[in-house]
This record gives sequence, structure tokens and C-alpha cells, in this order.
Amino acid sequence: MDLALSTTLQHITFDDAIERTRTALAAQGFGILTDIDMRATMKAKLGQEMEDYRILGACNPPLAHRAVDIDRQIGLLLPCNVVVRRDRAADDTVIVEAMNPQVMATVTGEPAFDPVVADATARLRAAIDALSAS
Repeated sequence: MDLALSTTLQHITFDDAIERTRTALAAQGFGILTDIDMRATMKAKLGQEMEDYRILGACNPPLAHRAVDIDRQIGLLLPCNVVVRRDRAADDTVIVEAMNPQVMATVTGEPAFDPVVADATARLRAAIDALSAS
């Protein structure tokens, strides 16, 4: 099983990739609860340079509600992380990766999560595919 659903965007600025990712996720019912700028954090806390790298904490409230109703501990695996990062090898290339919801199903081993995982996977895949298509 792949850890991520991903796509590579070429000839795009990092800020445009962030905006397009937010828009694609919103179209699938995901809001962004957190936005962690790893580049700024590593610079500020460690004095280390790195490429543009943002972690968006995406949440689809109806899916999260369904999952938490099945098992309250599932909150440990929510929200779905989406990483938008500049490719270190090509400055005009950005990689967008969403956590594969199948990981959640595997970790829990709970069959009741299967429909929620299938829905989340379809929605995140549609968001990633929309980025590839545009």
C-alpha cells in the first residue's frame, strides 16, 4: 500500500500550487484546519534551510464525524495531512501528496471504517486528480 496519493505539478510557483491545492480540497468538502510552514519553522527553530514545504491539515467534517462515531480514538489519525513541497531537483516543480486513507484502515483493522475510508480516498483522489488535470 502506498503511503500517499500524489501528483507532480510542473512550471508552477509554490504559492500557486498551495492555492490550487486548497481549492481542489475545498471542492471535495475539505477545509484546512492547520497550515504548517516547515521551511520557516526549520529556519526559525534550527537555523536550517530547506525547500518550500507546507503541511496542510485537511478535514472533511462529515467524514470526520462518521469516523469518530465508529471509534473515538480515530481522532489520533485526523485530520488528513496534505503535503505541498518543492521538488529539490527542479525549482519549478511542486509535489502534492495526501495521506492515503487506507493507512487508517490498516492501522485500526476495524471493518466499520471501510466505507469512510473509501469515501475519503475517493474525495482525496479527486482533489489530487483535479490538480493533475489543470
